[in-house]
Amino acid sequence: MSAKPLVQYFALGGTIATTPTESGAMKMGLGADDLLRMVPALASVAEVRGETVAKLGSSNLTIDVMLGLAQRIEGLPRTGADAPVGVVISQGTDTLEETSFVLDCVLDATLPVALTAAMRNPSLTSADGAGNLLASVRSVASPWLRAHVRDIGVVVTFLDHVLAPFDVAKTETSRIDTFRSPATGPLATLIEDRVVPLSLPVRDWKRAVDAALGPHPATRLLAAGRKPVALLCSTLDEPGHMIDALLAHPKHLGYAGVVVAGTGGGHVPDGHVERLTALNRSIPVVIASRTGGGPLLASTYDGAGSEINLRRVGLIFAGRLHALKTRLLLELLLRGGVDRAGIARVFAACG
Repeated sequence: MSAKPLVQYFALGGTIATTPTESGAMKMGLGADDLLRMVPALASVAEVRGETVAKLGSSNLTIDVMLGLAQRIEGLPRTGADAPVGVVISQGTDTLEETSFVLDCVLDATLPVALTAAMRNPSLTSADGAGNLLASVRSVASPWLRAHVRDIGVVVTFLDHVLAPFDVAKTETSRIDTFRSPATGPLATLIEDRVVPLSLPVRDWKRAVDAALGPHPATRLLAAGRKPVALLCSTLDEPGHMIDALLAHPKHLGYAGVVVAGTGGGHVPDGHVERLTALNRSIPVVIASRTGGGPLLASTYDGAGSEINLRRVGLIFAGRLHALKTRLLLELLLRGGVDRAGIARVFAACG
């Protein structure tokens, strides 16, 4: 009988790791070993080596925490008895779509990595954490994910679906089926003891990121320090005072770049254009869509705040990348010292 595969498990906290207080409210408390004991079925799938990295709500996670975790993952042995076949990470759901994307941006796709979480805390009936953890271990240990890891990269495993970080979004505040990929659907589904493949993702964006940042960038990006990126949203009758404040401050309020979640296919109010153009002369301004899905337009509408003019005046367009993830990718590129032309090339590869 062959030995069971070894899976490395990192616990970061989140709802999956909470325990009740005397008042009944939930607080962080469970570590990796506690969570593993809650899933006895893991023993039939893999040997799981657990480590508690943090006990944080995911709203308190940072880019630096994820870059540090990327370093840990890249430092794992790739050969020998101590080498895991994959990595599972558990955390809170609130920023899972963002943290998974950061890891997908910076990790070399050589080892399956799955992030998971829970919507229902362990004290509730039908808590989903144990099932999500089991599905994640099963996914990274599966021959399909291991064989196609270079084509897939990091994944999110939730409610028996395997999802790509580029596309996944938290779509509801409380439903257990909150994580969905509206544009593409899941990469695989789990049923019985099988991982059933459904599709492989388009990864042009990842190749562009790798070309811009170089191999194993996590250590360099961590050493570079913060390059904060502001996220603004175009809304009905928004006066643009935040743009004015960024322009007026000699260091742009400490921001190194700006993402504007524009309306529709990449539009802003006409009155914002001159100010955004001026801001773009100092720091990169990237247009995404506030809709959260679908590629941006390139040549349909004319007018000051249209996509045709915004491209004409030099603003960068984020393709079909969600505004939340556009902000993260821009910061990683700025930390990596990528120039404007390089930034534009990466976002051009995002669809």
